Formats: sequence, C-alpha cells, structure tokens
Amino acid sequence: MKYLNLFLLAIPISIFLHLSNSSPILLFLSACLSIIPLSGYMGKATEEIAIYVGPSIGGLLNATFGNAAELIITVFALKSGLVEVVKASITGSIIGNLLLVLGLSMLIGGFKFKTQKFNRAAAGMHTSMLLLAVTGLIIPAIFLDTHTNPAAEPLSLGVATVLILVYLLSLLFSLHTHKDVFRPSQEHSETPKWSKLKALFILLIATFFVVIESEFLVGGIEPVVKTLGISELFIGVIVIPIIGNAAEHSTSVMMALKNKMEISLEIAIGSSTQIALFVAPLLVFLGYLMGHPLDLIFTGYELIVIILGTVITAVINMDGRSNWLEGAQLLAAYAIMAMAFLFV
Repeated sequence: MKYLNLFLLAIPISIFLHLSNSSPILLFLSACLSIIPLSGYMGKATEEIAIYVGPSIGGLLNATFGNAAELIITVFALKSGLVEVVKASITGSIIGNLLLVLGLSMLIGGFKFKTQKFNRAAAGMHTSMLLLAVTGLIIPAIFLDTHTNPAAEPLSLGVATVLILVYLLSLLFSLHTHKDVFRPSQEHSETPKWSKLKALFILLIATFFVVIESEFLVGGIEPVVKTLGISELFIGVIVIPIIGNAAEHSTSVMMALKNKMEISLEIAIGSSTQIALFVAPLLVFLGYLMGHPLDLIFTGYELIVIILGTVITAVINMDGRSNWLEGAQLLAAYAIMAMAFLFV
C-alpha cells in the first residue's frame, strides 16, 4: 500500500489540470493514477471500521463496499450517458478479478510455495453464484434474439431484482447461517490499527476525492477515444476495472505471498460475485432513475468471455489447490481476451 501512496501526488496535479483547462488526456491519466491509492484507503478504512462493529456487520460492510470506488466511477459514466462503457466495465471487472487478479496471485504465490491450499467450499459457493449471475446475463440476450418486440427494460429490472435477492441470501448464508464453513479458522482477536474516528475520517476524505477524480476520469473518456483511437469498450473492460481495484489487487497478491490463498481467493472471486450479483443490478436501477436506462443485454463476445472466465476459474479451483502454472494459465486467458477487446 505504501508504494501506491506516490500516486496521491496525482490528485493536486489533476485538480490543477482541470482548473487550467489543460490537456484532457493528461487529466484522464492523472485521474486514473489518483484513484488507485484512494480506492486502497477506502478499502482499508472499511476494514478498520469492520473490526469495531463486529464480524457479522463488518463482513456486511466489506461485502457491500468492496467495489465502492469502481461503483462511483460507473455511476458518473452512467450519469454522462456512457451506457456501453458501464456495461463493458461490468464485463471487465468480472473477468479481471477471475483471471488477472487470481492468476497473478497464484503465479506469484506459486513461485514461493510449491502448492497452496484454499477452502473448496467457499470457492464452490462463489463460483455457483457467478454461474447464476451468468444465467441472469444470458437470458436477456437470448430473449432479445428470439423475440421481435422484446421488453428489454422490464426484463432487465426483473432479472436485477432476482440477482440482488440472491446476493442478499448469499450474505446471510456466508456471514450468519454457515459462517463456520467459510471461515473455519477465523480468529476474533484481530485488533484495529486505526482509531474509529480516524477510519471514518479517512473513509470520508477518500470517498470525497474519488468522487471528484471519477468525474475527471469520465470527462476525459471521449477525448481519449478520439485522440488515441482506443475504443470505449476497451476503456470499460480493461482500464476502469484495473484502476478501480488496483489496491485490492495488490492485497490479493500480498496474501498469496504469505501463503494465505484463501484470502486471495475471497478477494478475487468474491469481488467478481459482488460485481455480478450486486453492482450490475444496482446500476440497472440507478440508470432507470437517472433517465439513462441500462439493460443487461450484453454483446455475444462479452457473454462468451464472462462464461469462459467463470468456467476456467471453476475448473482450476475444483481441487482446492493452486500452483504457479495454473496462475499462468489464468493470465494467458485474460491476455487473449484483452487483446481481442483492444482490436475491436
């Protein structure tokens, strides 16, 4: 986390660029860099507050605000009418966490430890939740192809309602009724490193600046697309998910280096589950309220990469063990998919 603090210098730089009406591309880049450490502080502050409020409510806080920075970015994009960017970011977040983050964690951790073990029950639950979410994403697309006058918006709202309900049930399952299955070795002696007031203050400040930088970032998307020739799809699938979750990604890798692959798995797969079952449906409702309807009808290629990413991860995690080669395989799958998005 400490080395990411250098990127905090990008905050005053981005504010200066905005006030001086300088290059929108430089503003976009500085906004991207500044969000990386800010999202890390949001996550750290949430974890500290979670220790104070207890394991049940704390687990709910972590599950709810785990992707807060990326959610803020996509809300601003949705407000600006960049619906396709938002949908692409949902796709990118799912495959990024499943393939890039988990793959890098397994690769780096596997170089230090020959074989790493993790909780198969937790991995299986997260994977089954993802498969359900994929079903929710596939059905609207199939409905669109098989009906001449599809009601895409009502269907998306209905599917979003079901997905959020299942997400809430999964929280009840993992945090209350079956918490011993998912955290059998959890220790309750964890002590906070920050005071409650400090954690709340940092959370508020970090959130405030993430909101500002997100507006800068979204405002620079169209100039970047026109100037550099990069598609909005690539920015949504690759750039926004990496920027919004960079700090969390580094935490996953560090946990793997400490031979705590269960935590790495929870960060990577759990984050994808949250995006698919909570963030995406929430954005559907927000889009409806903002006057920029967001349906759950994704392109064929987006659906294919989500399905393949979920299946590949499920197969690799089936035995409850990981090694560096499996990490390399996940990274290779992500690289292939990312190259295709680059050339769209």
